[in-house]
Amino acid sequence: MHRKRFNIKQGMKVNIVLKQDQRTGKLTQGIVKNILTNSPTHPHGIKVRLQDGQVGRVQEIL
Repeated sequence: MHRKRFNIKQGMKVNIVLKQDQRTGKLTQGIVKNILTNSPTHPHGIKVRLQDGQVGRVQEIL
């Protein structure tokens, strides 16, 4: 579900994994500001920017 771009919208509450947290899998919660992935799907999750400026790949839609 989080691997398909059309499932993710601005303003959604999501859990993302930041680049520096990919090894540990630590999740960061936030609200989607921009969707950065252009392709319709991505195997590691759609890359987004949160409202606080953090960038990561969506792991869960809350």
